[in-house]
This record gives sequence, structure tokens and C-alpha cells, in this order.
Amino acid sequence: MRFSSLVLKNLTRRPSRTLLTLIALTMAVAAVVALRGISRGFTDSFAGVYQSHSVDIVVSRQGTADRLSSSVGQVAVAKIESLQGVDKSAGVLLETLSLEDQQVYGIPTMGIAEDSWLRQDFRWRDQIAADATPERRVSLGIHLADRVGLSVGERVKIFEDPFMVAGIFESGSVWENGSLVMPLKQLQSLSDRNGQVTYINVIVDADVGSNDIQAVLADIQAIDSRLHAMTTDKFVDTDTRMQIASAMAWMTSIIALAIGAVGTLNTMMTSVLERTREIGVLRAVGWPKRRVIGMIVSESIVLAMLASILGAILAIVTTGALSRHPAVRGVLVPSIDANTILEGTCLAVLIGLIGAILPAKRAASVTPTEALRG
Repeated sequence: MRFSSLVLKNLTRRPSRTLLTLIALTMAVAAVVALRGISRGFTDSFAGVYQSHSVDIVVSRQGTADRLSSSVGQVAVAKIESLQGVDKSAGVLLETLSLEDQQVYGIPTMGIAEDSWLRQDFRWRDQIAADATPERRVSLGIHLADRVGLSVGERVKIFEDPFMVAGIFESGSVWENGSLVMPLKQLQSLSDRNGQVTYINVIVDADVGSNDIQAVLADIQAIDSRLHAMTTDKFVDTDTRMQIASAMAWMTSIIALAIGAVGTLNTMMTSVLERTREIGVLRAVGWPKRRVIGMIVSESIVLAMLASILGAILAIVTTGALSRHPAVRGVLVPSIDANTILEGTCLAVLIGLIGAILPAKRAASVTPTEALRG
């Protein structure tokens, strides 16, 4: 019998135990891939807010721990736009509002000026002209509109005040598709933040290269020492929310991996104990210790590779189903790419190795006389 055939036969000899171990490993890998995919999707969704508008630089307030709740004077928008190398800029005010009558809470809301170029990037499904609605107005992303069942011309209440749904828009950003958009002055008045924005989006001139953009950043910060200008990629990567999401995904994954490693260790150790006489025979017919260790480790690696395949499939199916649920549509957008699956596979193999170390040593330490006597 070939070595590979013996490894497979050992795994199928106790199908129930092998299946339970495979399930435990699969769940551990699925947890890692799903959580990492959700974390990456969260970051991609956040980055998409700026990428959908081709934003090169984001300006927030210096020293603010949570940049999405920073406060920048609106007067800085025009000053930044007048700088050399800057094509255009626009301030955005972020708040979180609720549509209580529709029982939808914690909706991200953006205050954008009526004449801002940011609005031109939206694809409007339906819209009422600004001069046709003198009352308070609000626009809904397509996912939010589907979720609450509202259409253009209907009215909603925010803080007991009536607002007309003046538009339904679609954005290249999934996050924006689940958000509200209000005229900037209206949201400033509603949140008592007159003359303030949360951050300023900046697009540089087409001829500004990656080396020249540092000069633009310096010029922006020279306007006011309280301004903190960063390239979009750096702004997203260093955001506290993104870092916390990634850390939580890894911490939860480590717990799942530990459980999987213990399960693998238990299975392989029990398997070795049950096959003590068999291992003794193999040692008696000339198998060296390294070959015995290789057999035990190979069994564990085969289980880990199967678990990585099944775990990746389970993670993709589960997160895909969750992302289509109305409660999280437009918020949960998993991003399970080849790198995420490779991470899960590498970790699964690591689990297999960790779970096989002690059993392999135990098997290699058995002498033929002790094994046959037992």
C-alpha cells in the first residue's frame, strides 16, 4: 500500500470522528474567512464613499480622535479650492438620524450643498427640482428607499418635523446607497452646527503627480493649523473605526482557530492511541521515526485542506445571504477575495500542524516492543 493511500485509509477508518473534526475545522475556517471578508468589505465600503467621487484628499480637524465626528469651518472650503494644484473642493457634514415612523434608526446622513459637484456624481432615479419644494427636503439612497418603502413626493418625520422626499439616488458607494442626503444648510440648522462641516473632499488637478500632492497637503495645512489633510487611502487606512473592525475580526478569528486546534489535537491524539500496535508494527518492519511523524502530520494536513475548501464555500454563501437581508443591505458588503481565502487556508494548515505536533511525537516515541506488548 502506498503512503498516500495509507493516510486516506486512516482518515476513513473512523468516519464519524473524522467528520466531526472536519466540521469543527470548517467552522473555524469559515469564521476566519467570513470575519476577514466582512472587515475588508467594511473598509472597502468606507473607501468607496470617496472613490465614487474621485476624491484625492480628505481634510478633517487636527487632533480629532474620531475623524467622522470632526468639525471644520466651512470657510476653509473656498480657501482650499483657491490653492494651486486644487481642482475643486466640497464640504460634507455627517450626522446620524432616524426615521422613527418607519422604525429605521441610525441612518448615516450627509449634508451637501445644493450646488455641490458631489451631487452631480449621483445617478438620480427620480428627483424634484429644488425650487419646486420650498419646504424641508431629503433624498434617499436606493437601498434605504427600498428598505423604508418611500418614494419621491412622500413625507417623512425627523425630530417630529416633516420633510419631503425630494429624490432617490444611486451611488457607486454602497454606503451612500443606504444613506440620507440633505442640503448642507438644512442639516447644519437641524444639528445646530451652523458654518461647520465634518470634512472637506478635495480633487487635485489632473497634472498633479504623486510627488506633487505632498506640496498640496502642506499648502492646505498652512491655511489653518487646525486642518489635517491626508490622501484618501491614508485617511481610510488610519481611521479608528477601520482599525477596530480589523482588530475585532482577528481577535474573534483567533478564538475560533484555538477551538479548531484543540479539536484537531484531540482527534489526532486519540487516533494515535488507538493505533499504537499498528504503529509498532510499522516501526518493526523498518519505518523510521520521520516517516511515522509524516503520516500523522499528513492526516492532519489533509483534514485542514478539506476544511479550508469547505470553510471558504460556507463563508461565501453565508455572508452573501446576510448581505441581501433588508436589515443590513447597503451596510454589510463582504469582500472575500483570493487573499482572504488564502489567509484562511494558511491558518487552517497552521491549525493542522499545531494539532498534529503532540500526536506525531507520541507516535514516533513508541518502540516496536512496547507497542506490541501493549
